Amino acid sequence: MNISYDHYKIFYYVVRYGSFTRAANALTSNQPNITRAVSILESQLGCTLFIRTNRGVKLTSEGQKLYEHIKPAVEQINKGEEELALHKTLRSGIISIGASEIALRCFLLPVLAEFHKKYSGVKLKISNFSTPQAISALHKSLVDIAFVTTPTSDMKGLKGVNIRKIREIPVCSPELEHLAKKALGYNDIANYPLITLSEGTKSYDMYRDLFVQNGVAFDPDIEVATADMILPMVRSGLGIGFVPEPFLNGVQGVIRLKLKDKLPQRQICCIKAAQHSLSSAAGELERMVTVKIKGTTSEQPV
Repeated sequence: MNISYDHYKIFYYVVRYGSFTRAANALTSNQPNITRAVSILESQLGCTLFIRTNRGVKLTSEGQKLYEHIKPAVEQINKGEEELALHKTLRSGIISIGASEIALRCFLLPVLAEFHKKYSGVKLKISNFSTPQAISALHKSLVDIAFVTTPTSDMKGLKGVNIRKIREIPVCSPELEHLAKKALGYNDIANYPLITLSEGTKSYDMYRDLFVQNGVAFDPDIEVATADMILPMVRSGLGIGFVPEPFLNGVQGVIRLKLKDKLPQRQICCIKAAQHSLSSAAGELERMVTVKIKGTTSEQPV
């Protein structure tokens, strides 16, 4: 049969919206044109597809059988058209991203690599931020989207979702290997030099509160600007530090320590402005992040 695809598409939209009028609005057409197209389709197929009612239309048994085949076909064609349009809009552009080292190394890098391979014309502007800095940059519209670690604060006007759990582990150099023989309390750790992120970061605040809650003064000997700096200093014998477990993959020259009490669970999270739509490029990056985490973790609001 030489039947126009447009007639099948109109049939699909009439079923989807349950009305000739609503289908016409969705297709930016008018009701007589939609009715005429369906009548032609019914004539060509030699059967009645719809039962007309005061509340709209219902499928006949023949119409239901046809819809089961038409629905996936039309939706696949629509999806293909959307992907082509997206590729066209993503030939250029810039995404401004705020990211911490932990978020970058423990989750974001492979996503960015996939995105850049697929949309090489889009430039990525990545700023190294702590969580408070990233949130401030979002409030000031200096970045489109941010990937940082919890805990977060000042989330008014922002929307965030947790995307991956992160476990941090205390580590030391081989010089302090004897500490690995037993589970340590915070008072035990406080007897040795401590290396942390600098004051003003959420990591600093979290560990300060943990130590204080356990009746131990929090007085780091070394404060560093980025999480990447902690591990080299630990390996050099400068003290004990807390680092994300993925940072230790393949690393030699450090000793993992055990704690009597489990550390609070942290998350890598994706944050954006709640009221402003992302650009096509930033929206596609967010979509790829969503695809990446589906099936591995459940998305939870920050």
